Amino acid sequence: MRWWFFGNLGSCFWAGVILGVSGACIIAATSTVFGQESPAPKKIYIVTDLEGASGVYLFAQTRESGPLNEKAKEFLMGDLAAVVRGLRDGGADEVWVFDGHGSGAFVPELMVSGAVYIAGRGKPLLYGLDDSFVGLVQLGAHAMNGTPDGVLAHTQSSFHENRYWYHGVESGELAQVAAYAGYFGVPTIMVTGDEATCREAKQFLGDSLVTVAVKKGINMEAAVLYPFEETRRALYEGARKAMAVIPLCKPYQIPVPIQARKEWVEVGPDLKPVLRVKEGVIDDVRKIFEF
Repeated sequence: MRWWFFGNLGSCFWAGVILGVSGACIIAATSTVFGQESPAPKKIYIVTDLEGASGVYLFAQTRESGPLNEKAKEFLMGDLAAVVRGLRDGGADEVWVFDGHGSGAFVPELMVSGAVYIAGRGKPLLYGLDDSFVGLVQLGAHAMNGTPDGVLAHTQSSFHENRYWYHGVESGELAQVAAYAGYFGVPTIMVTGDEATCREAKQFLGDSLVTVAVKKGINMEAAVLYPFEETRRALYEGARKAMAVIPLCKPYQIPVPIQARKEWVEVGPDLKPVLRVKEGVIDDVRKIFEF
């Protein structure tokens, strides 16, 4: 369905008419073609991270340049290829993929067809996500900070031990991304990562979404790994199934205004760790990553 994209992602073709609306595409639920109603395209948005990819279990693989990091990015691209193919074979007409790893994790020459890829530094967070999408996939995700069996578990920063609460409920990146999508009425339909990540996804997002565990955590930097042939097959089948459960998945929505709390650790003047606390109100879910 590449004919939906021309020039930039904020312009659409619809029955031969270009609609440019403030960088977002607004498309009616149905369109009349030769006197018949045709459904709007099934658009899926994928957010990737690196810590939850197959074969990744060391922080050195995710945040240090060099052979380990380059290989880890290849691992992610293999997982991503399986999911894109599964979504398309499951009925997705259009797939957008956003590189959500802080230092970037895409390898352009390993991008498979059937999707468009959003990468680079300084890009708006979750660029292009809006209510025209019918589902969101969190691929390569990780559990929140403090999860005992979570491989590379952290929330936003593994350096500063960040922790976040919304209305008194501690939440990780899974919930943050899901809540941002929920603002637009987009449900999270699939989560992949280690077993702890999949467990956390079910706790926050319900039992209807599809989860695929590509490893089992032992501790922060140790895991039981599975052969890539097995994880990629499971990811492909999971993505196909995720397209079928869209009607069963509900958007994750946090009531606003959000009573928020953040804790993090800094090194004090005496080189000892100091716990910092910030409390406040978030009046717009789209600002959840700014707190």
